[in-house]
Amino acid sequence: MPTARDALLDAALTAVALLPWSAVRMVDVASAAGVSRQTLYNEFGSKEGLARALARREADVFLRGVERVLARPAPPERNVAAVAEWTVAEAGARPLLRALLTGCWGERLPAPRPARAGARASAVPAQRRADAGVPSPTDLLGQARDRVATALVAGGGGWGENAERALRCCEVVMRLALSYVVAPGTTVAAGAVPANAAARDQWAEPESWRPITPTITSVIETIFKVDTMSPRKTMP
Repeated sequence: MPTARDALLDAALTAVALLPWSAVRMVDVASAAGVSRQTLYNEFGSKEGLARALARREADVFLRGVERVLARPAPPERNVAAVAEWTVAEAGARPLLRALLTGCWGERLPAPRPARAGARASAVPAQRRADAGVPSPTDLLGQARDRVATALVAGGGGWGENAERALRCCEVVMRLALSYVVAPGTTVAAGAVPANAAARDQWAEPESWRPITPTITSVIETIFKVDTMSPRKTMP
């Protein structure tokens, strides 16, 4: 059973799918979650605190999804390509994730503002973490890249000999994925994962994922092939 905090975050995410954030009322979020408005304020402190918590959770869910993709029983290079494919599909289906990755929030989304200087720290540990700030697009992409590079090095195949080279390749892969998030191609597949807030952690099984486009997978495979074959072990 979800906690009151999760129920409130789910209700807020559902509300923002229907209304611009400025029109979302705290009393309606509390009512939809089946708790009192006081409970909502106890958890988040304010509407801005709720916005920070929404963004923080979305970032965490994204990183857990990256880890799940990387855990597939497949060659590590293929899993790296799968992370890129999955990232683009997820960002296409989840506006909040897309905003986190690009920094483009727009009017409808709850752009998280930093907690006020000198504000009293929340008594709720999860809210203190959210109030500390959500990752910037560079930070979030870097956290995903680091997870991908770690999995690549651990997968063997010669990558363990040069972690720096693996990190460099994974940086290129994640930035390639981000380019499709910023400017989607005409053949981007629909997101494999439902955007319903209640199903936020129910990722599609690997066999149901569809590539963004044959081009991106081919480019990623070429990146690895060129880097592996290069006698200088550097990207061209």
